[in-house]
Amino acid sequence: MKVFWTNTARLSYFKILDYLKEKWSDKEVENFVLNTEKTIKQISGNPYMFKPSSKKKEIRRGFISNLTSIYYRVKPVKKEIDILLFFDNRKRPLRFE
Repeated sequence: MKVFWTNTARLSYFKILDYLKEKWSDKEVENFVLNTEKTIKQISGNPYMFKPSSKKKEIRRGFISNLTSIYYRVKPVKKEIDILLFFDNRKRPLRFE
């Protein structure tokens, strides 16, 4: 399936990336980028591998790492996946959870 990133996904991804660059080493930054690419590739091949979020069944929550989640929506008719948001799991839960 084709994968598309929303503007919110891009902003949240780069916000996490900027945080990692500021507070952590290049190795952690590289791991985050590689884990993100790996997870998106897995989602692309098997979009239903992660469970739906508890309230909105069309939105699924995957994991980049223990500290970062990825939220996405599968559009089976169009054979597309929309990446909606990257989320730091140390923050308060999201509204659609």
